[in-house]
Amino acid sequence: MRHSGTVILWACVSALVILVITLPINLQTQLVASIAVVTFMAVIKVLRAEGIWRLIALAFGTAIVLRYVYWRTTSTLPPLNQLENFIPGFLLYLAEMYSVMMLALSLFVVALPLPSRKGSVTPLERLPSVDVFVPSYNEDIGLLANTLAAAKAMDYPADKMTIWLLDDGGTEQKRNATAVVEAQIATARHAELQALCRDLGVNYLTRARNEHAKAGNMNNGMLHSKGELIAIFDADHAPARDFLRETVGYFADDPKLFLVQTPHFFLNPDPLERNLRTFEKMPSENEMFYGIIQRGLDKWNASFFCGSAAVLRRTALNEAGGFSGLSITEDCETALALHSRGWNSVYVDKPLIAGLQPATFASFIGQRSRWAQGMMQILRFRFPLFKRGLSLPQRLCYMSSMLFWLFPFPRTIFLFAPLFYLFFDLEIFTASGGEFLGYTLAYMLVNLMMQNYLYGSFRWPWISELYEYVQSVHLLPAVVSVMLNPTKPTFKVTAKDESIAVARLSEISRPFFVIFAVLFIAFLMSIYRFYAEPYKADVTFVVGAWNLLNLLIAGCALGVVSERSEKAASRRVTVKRRCTFLSEGREYPATLENVSANGARVQVFGLEDDIATGAEGALRFKPYGGEHEEALPVEIRNTETTGNVMVIGCRFTPQDARHHSLVADLIFANSNQWSDFQVSRRYNPGIFRGTLWFLGIAAYQTSRGLIYFVRSLGGRKGEATS
Repeated sequence: MRHSGTVILWACVSALVILVITLPINLQTQLVASIAVVTFMAVIKVLRAEGIWRLIALAFGTAIVLRYVYWRTTSTLPPLNQLENFIPGFLLYLAEMYSVMMLALSLFVVALPLPSRKGSVTPLERLPSVDVFVPSYNEDIGLLANTLAAAKAMDYPADKMTIWLLDDGGTEQKRNATAVVEAQIATARHAELQALCRDLGVNYLTRARNEHAKAGNMNNGMLHSKGELIAIFDADHAPARDFLRETVGYFADDPKLFLVQTPHFFLNPDPLERNLRTFEKMPSENEMFYGIIQRGLDKWNASFFCGSAAVLRRTALNEAGGFSGLSITEDCETALALHSRGWNSVYVDKPLIAGLQPATFASFIGQRSRWAQGMMQILRFRFPLFKRGLSLPQRLCYMSSMLFWLFPFPRTIFLFAPLFYLFFDLEIFTASGGEFLGYTLAYMLVNLMMQNYLYGSFRWPWISELYEYVQSVHLLPAVVSVMLNPTKPTFKVTAKDESIAVARLSEISRPFFVIFAVLFIAFLMSIYRFYAEPYKADVTFVVGAWNLLNLLIAGCALGVVSERSEKAASRRVTVKRRCTFLSEGREYPATLENVSANGARVQVFGLEDDIATGAEGALRFKPYGGEHEEALPVEIRNTETTGNVMVIGCRFTPQDARHHSLVADLIFANSNQWSDFQVSRRYNPGIFRGTLWFLGIAAYQTSRGLIYFVRSLGGRKGEATS
C-alpha cells in the first residue's frame, strides 16, 4: 500500500509540474510571474536561508527554466521550409538544451552536497602499510627533491611507509634512443635521480619501455611494491605531514573502499589568475570542483580519482587489472572501473598537498585539451550511462563530469549566433523583444541566481563564461579530433615550474584578436541597424545586447592571453614561524614572513649592519616533529630596513638531501596554512556586485590586451627592418 501511495503522489506531482510548465498565459502574466520568482529567490538569498528553503528556491527557479524550455520548443524555432534560418536556429536550440541539461545534472549533483567529512583516526598498531608513488617524466630535479622530501617527512611509521620515485624519463628505451642527445640527457637524469633517491632514503624505479604513459608507469610500480595502500602524488604535488593520518583511517572503516581523494591546492596562479591579477582575492577555478562538485559526487558514492593527492587500495586495483590505460585520463577511467565493480570512494575536503599548475596560457590549454580528450575517450569507450554495475546516481554523476567537456560546441554557437542576424539578417530565433524580456531574460537571470545558489563563494558571476570561452577557441578542434579518431590522442605531460621572463602575447593568442575584431564590427553593425531599421528596433536591441555581452567576454580574454612577466612560478605562502638568522658567525632572532619553493622573506631583529646582496647566511629552526634545530643555507637577495627590524629576502641554497627536507618542512609541512589562504578569498559578491566587478575588469583587460597587440606589431616591424 505504501509503495502504491508513493507512486500516486509522484504521479500527482509530475502532473502538477507539467500543468505549470505548459499553462497557457499571456506575455504580461509571464513577465509578472518571472519577476515574482526572481524576487522570491533574491529574498531567500539575502536572508541566507538554507536547507529546505534552498531547495524551494531552486524548485521555483527550475519552474521558470522549464517554462522557458517549453516556450522555446513550441514557439521560437524557424519554419522547417526556411533552411537558411532553421539550420542555425536549430543548432542554437540544441546548444541551449545542452545548457539546460547540464544545469539539471548540476542540480542533481550539488543541490545538497555532503558537508566536509571529519578526519578518521586509526590507532598506531592498526595503521596499514603504504607505498607512496611519485610518477615522474621530465620534471626539474629540484622540484622532485622537494616533493620526495615532503613525502618522506609525512607523519607515519617509517616501517609502514615506502617512498617510490617512478621515473619514466630515464627508461632503458630513452637511455638507448637512436637520438644521441636524447639518450645522453636520459642517462644523466637516470644517474642524478638515483643519487638523489639514495641521499633522501627513497626507492628509485624505472622500466624498460615507456608504455601506456602514467598508467603503465604506476602499474610497473605495483609490480615492485607490496603495501596495502598506494598513495599517489604528482611530481609537483608535495604532501603535508598529516596527509596519511587524515586519509588512511577511512579504509579501516569500510572494507569496500578503494579511494580516498583530497583536493589539489596550488601555490601559483593559473594564467587567468596571473594575467587578471585575481589570485589573492578570488577563488581559483579548481575550487568550484574540489569545494562543491566533489562533495556533491561524494554524496552519491561517485567522487573519482583525480590522478594525485589520493590513496587507493591495492586489492581493488588488482581486481581491476591495475590502473586503466585505455584513455589519456587514466584517473577517472580507473575510478569508473572500480565503482562499476561495487567499490566505494570517499572525498576528504581538506587541502593536504600543495602543487604547481600551468603558468603559461599555452600549457594551460594543453592540459585542458588532455582532460577534454580523455573524458571524450571514456564517454566513447566506457559510456557510463549504460555501464553495468553502476547505480543510477553514479551513472548521472559520471555523465555530468564527461558531458561537461562538450561545452566548446554550445559556447561557440552562443558566440556567433547574433552574427547571423546582424550580418545576414537571418531570423534564427522567432520572438519579439517583449517575449525575449518575459522568457529569455527571466531564464538568464534565474540561471545566474541558481548558479549562485549552487556555487556561491566558490565561483563569481561570469567567471565560468570567461573560462569556457578562452578554452573553447582551442578545445573545439581537440574535441572534434578525438570524436573522429578516439585512439589518436596520446598522453602529454603538463609543463611545471614555468616562468615568464618578459611580458608578451601568448603564442596561441591570434584567434582571440580575430574574434574580437569580428564581434566589434558586429557591434557597430547593431548600432547602424538600430537607427536604419527602426521597425526592427526591439529585435536589434536584444541581439545587439547579446553580441555586446560576447564582446565584453572576448575583450576580457585579450587580457588573459597577454602574458604578464613573472620571474618565479611559485607564489609565497604566509607561514609566521620563529627562527634564527645566521650571518658571519653571529645569530639574530627572526620571524619567517612567507616562503616559496625557492626562497623566503624573513624579519630579522637586532641586525644593525647592512648585508650585501649575494652574501651567504642560514636560517636555523626546529622542523615539525624534530627534536633539534637545524640550519638551512640561504643567499641574500635583497634587504629593507623598517625601524629596528631588517626584512631580508633570501634564496634557498640546498647543498644536500637534508637541506631539501628542511625546505619541504618550511613550505609543505603545515596544511592549515593552505586552508587559511583558501578561506581568505572565499566570499560571495552577489550577482549585482559581481557583474559590476566583471564589467570593470573586462574594460581594463580589453585595453591592456590591445596595448600588448600594438606593441607586438611594433616589435615585428622592428625585426623586419633589422
